[in-house]
Amino acid sequence: MSFKQYFTSESVTEGHPDKVCDYISDSVLDAYISQDICSHVACEAMAKNNKVILAGEITSGGKVDLESVVRQAVRDIGYTDASEPFSAGTLQVVTYLTEQAQEINTAVGQTGASCPDLGAGDQGIMFGFATDETPELMPLPILLAHRLSLNLAEDRKSGRKTWLRPDGKTQVTVLYDNGRPVEVTHIIIATQHAKDIPQDKIQDYAVKTLLPQSLGTWFHPGIKLVVNSSGSFVQGGPSADCGLTGRKNVVDAYGGAVPHGGGALSGKDPSKVDRSAAYFCRYVARQAVLAGVAKKIEIQVAYTIGQPEPLAIGVKCFGTGDEKAAYDFVRRYSFRPAAIIEQLDLYRPIYKQTTNYGHFGRPGLPWER
Repeated sequence: MSFKQYFTSESVTEGHPDKVCDYISDSVLDAYISQDICSHVACEAMAKNNKVILAGEITSGGKVDLESVVRQAVRDIGYTDASEPFSAGTLQVVTYLTEQAQEINTAVGQTGASCPDLGAGDQGIMFGFATDETPELMPLPILLAHRLSLNLAEDRKSGRKTWLRPDGKTQVTVLYDNGRPVEVTHIIIATQHAKDIPQDKIQDYAVKTLLPQSLGTWFHPGIKLVVNSSGSFVQGGPSADCGLTGRKNVVDAYGGAVPHGGGALSGKDPSKVDRSAAYFCRYVARQAVLAGVAKKIEIQVAYTIGQPEPLAIGVKCFGTGDEKAAYDFVRRYSFRPAAIIEQLDLYRPIYKQTTNYGHFGRPGLPWER
């Protein structure tokens, strides 16, 4: 018997205020790790009007020019118009950074390859997921939403559409039949644009260029499309809205297709299992699907601060595989933080390349091997 249902996921462009802050936080992390791989970094950012506020805890032997890092990050994104409040050349950087609490530092232990007993940097719950419904082993709605956002950015940065501006959001609804995607039904595009650009020009770009190039074989003319439903989107980015690190957790992960443990990813060094264990759960889930253990698999892992072994590991196959066999497969892997860091080679300045368009499902990242 056929069972049909809809599922929707959203993405945001790199110029969205929250993503601006994620990228700043990851740029700070990379700057410290490039000087000292044993850096303990938990850096968060807030951006609004002409200010960026950095706050958090950093313990490192590195010496970083934070103002230069912030300005370059904002320049990378594309906020360079000096007539706007938020611009790389004119913004102000305020810092509220201290060293990591000694109690936490002692509980976690020293980082480095010579420390197999590195403890988890915090308590928490992480999830990993993979599904064979796409070649990338990702849920189709979030995968397509990210492609739309990425192509908005690429068309802007390349100069193909000079009227596009950095801020934007996308949303994709997919019809599933018996758990398999069969059709893209609805799409929402919200893109910041230059003044005096008529709505019909943006609509025409979305219909004739953005959707076909982003959706590929999933594109069809019957998709119900909404473009800039407010009618105009000239004011955007941190000039118009406050951004914070870690507010796009579902966008960063699987678009709501599976539960989320609650911990953000950006701005955290790999001793923080919020990040490293989430990456490793994705890595192991991919291996399970590729090995034919299940067509769809979810892995949950739980930690307590300072302990190297996870408290518990859970596995679900959604009826697509034998769960005992899947659990046995997953337990072949070590989920100790030091083992995760070694397996994925995480003591490298690779983090600002993870910030935008999903931390999962993109080639070139160690957990997507």
